[in-house]
Amino acid sequence: MIPYDLVVRSRRTVTPEGERAAAVAVRGERIAAVAGYADRLPAAAEVDLGDTALLPGLVDTHVHVNEPGRTHWEGFASATRAAAAGGVTAVVDMPLNSLPPTVDTDALDAKLRAAEGRCHVDVGFWGGAVPGNVKDLAPLHERGVFGFKCFMSPSGVEEFPPLGDGELRRALEEVAALGATMIVHAEDPALLGEPGGPTYREFLESRPGAAERGAVERLVALADGTGARVHVLHVSSAACLGVLEEARARGVAVTAETCPHYLALAAEQVPEGRTAYKCCPPIRSAANRDLLWEGLARGVLSCVVSDHSPSTADLKVPDFAAAWGGVSSLQLGLPVVWTQARRRGFGLADVARWMSAHPAALAGIPGKGAISVGGDADLVAFDPDADHVVDATRLHHKNPVTPYDGHALKGAVLTTWLRGRPVDGEPRGRFLWRAR
Repeated sequence: MIPYDLVVRSRRTVTPEGERAAAVAVRGERIAAVAGYADRLPAAAEVDLGDTALLPGLVDTHVHVNEPGRTHWEGFASATRAAAAGGVTAVVDMPLNSLPPTVDTDALDAKLRAAEGRCHVDVGFWGGAVPGNVKDLAPLHERGVFGFKCFMSPSGVEEFPPLGDGELRRALEEVAALGATMIVHAEDPALLGEPGGPTYREFLESRPGAAERGAVERLVALADGTGARVHVLHVSSAACLGVLEEARARGVAVTAETCPHYLALAAEQVPEGRTAYKCCPPIRSAANRDLLWEGLARGVLSCVVSDHSPSTADLKVPDFAAAWGGVSSLQLGLPVVWTQARRRGFGLADVARWMSAHPAALAGIPGKGAISVGGDADLVAFDPDADHVVDATRLHHKNPVTPYDGHALKGAVLTTWLRGRPVDGEPRGRFLWRAR
């Protein structure tokens, strides 16, 4: 009897202990052993990557799939194909931009029906917290969602309104009682202005960093008062870092993430009329970007996730006041981050920690996030030295709209294995649920 189904060898295997030469042995759907690169490991199939890196499958906990209801923006089939092509083996779907939004168990059932049989990678779900649905949080939690998302400012879609401070406190009290996590779009609506014209400068001025900082300050105070675990989504302003660092030092249960576009792009480089760059909160200055990298290095920001928020091309009109706000980048996150990380002296182990281990830990996804014995055999062959230029029309995203179109990137995903099998076009993804 051959003891292993698959052995993948690489001189650059990224494990929780760092990068080393290793052989990863797979039995069934799980990693059965991590041995020396040259160790004899009899297997039914073997792949020797040589100097091509072997990473754990990435975990993207911030993806707007938009199905059901807005499948023409994106859907489970297209989003998960794009994820696999980008080395992402697990995504957690956001509760809004689909119709209905995932704010009760009936809506969750509608989402499951839409996703069934269409997923090329594993998929989990966040629930939504909106005015009047505190009673729905416990049933969603019991069903296995990974936590709850809310907005402190308008979401951009009428069916997912924000929570005021009183409503947010009540929701956080319920989240604390459940032992769950609230993930929060933190911008203070009182500090947000109306963009007065079509330019990027006017749009950026309408959403100042102070609006993020003020909302994070209020959120931290509410988390401290209720004992709830909170996570700040898509931090774009470095003005938030000191607030987060001080709160964590005091023992407040708060974590935070940022996104590839905040680490790679800068306001000074946004071309006028190119509203593929528009997102909320906005891409800020190059100096601010440098400070976000420092926040990652210090661990104030723990995760880098896509906030893939796609739309049809007609919604990205060349007017920053009127265009839909969202960056489409699910397939590109790994090379975008790696291109910038290597320039700044970071290694593949850092990228795997930010984009795999920490997002898996944030959501509490069992078996994901690391090349370690007993975990799911989610693996990625990644050539860190490959050069390529992004062609939006060749991406698996449903709509060819991304700010990275035409950008030169470093690094390419060659093969993605999901639970020990290459992702080959057959939708074998499964639903993921909170560990009980």
